[in-house]
Amino acid sequence: MRIIFMGTPDFAVPTLDALVEAGHDVVAAYTQPPRRAGRGKQERPSPVHVRAEALGIGVRHPVSLKSAEEQQRLAALEADIAVVAAYGLLLPQAVLDAPKHGCLNVHGSLLPRWRGAAPIHRAVQAGDKDTGIAIMQMEAGLDTGPMLLKSATPIARKTTGELHDELAAIGADLMVETLERLGELEPEVQDDALATYAPKIDKAEARLDFSKPAEVLEREVRAFSPFPGSWFELGGERVKLLMAELVEGDGAPGEVLDDDITIACGSGALRPVTLQRAGKPAMGREDFLRGRPVTAGTMLD
Repeated sequence: MRIIFMGTPDFAVPTLDALVEAGHDVVAAYTQPPRRAGRGKQERPSPVHVRAEALGIGVRHPVSLKSAEEQQRLAALEADIAVVAAYGLLLPQAVLDAPKHGCLNVHGSLLPRWRGAAPIHRAVQAGDKDTGIAIMQMEAGLDTGPMLLKSATPIARKTTGELHDELAAIGADLMVETLERLGELEPEVQDDALATYAPKIDKAEARLDFSKPAEVLEREVRAFSPFPGSWFELGGERVKLLMAELVEGDGAPGEVLDDDITIACGSGALRPVTLQRAGKPAMGREDFLRGRPVTAGTMLD
């Protein structure tokens, strides 16, 4: 099939690779424009941009697809279908209608649960037992289109980072299967009554509030790992908590209960597994404590 691929972050790259490996003709890759990043604030192309160029695929990165000129450029590609994976730009109706078979989206949740920008984070944060991928026929609404295929995976104690990589691989395989079975799949209309919304992550959410139950905070730690990273203040220094385990313990919320930096919460306690000081690599608890001992009775903010 002649395919327009539309994606931006690392999550989208396995799907692009899978389409090429399956023998499809990817006629163009649309991605968000290069962004300034790093200490030198140099413009960096997106992961999809880099991968598409390596595969010899022409890259387009318009700021918007709202103009008639951009819509005509896309329509002129005469694609059979557009495959979208975390593109990050609104697709106007003219773009949705341009490919012969419309636009298919690789969405990182079991729709209609977790429509929106951060479905993986929110599924972990909410304590869902499972998450997965839904291949959706795109329409004007936010992740409201009919679904063609789904694949689930247990969350267990995985972090968002671990699930991100797992779901990216699942999504790549599922999209290839969807294209192979395109004429035979029966679209499943979403039940809007079951829909939940996954808003974009606000960095302010990542500050740990130790008055919450430990089980809630443990989910937040996994949900925000590796980005933006849950954190607390220790003697005025911000420390990220990237992995923690639930343990028994009782004390004032934020109180360090022992020399193993066990932290009392609103109920129960958390014991850090992986921490990161500002400007330092992530490290295990023992290595952290060798460089920054924390005594029992210390209060964390």
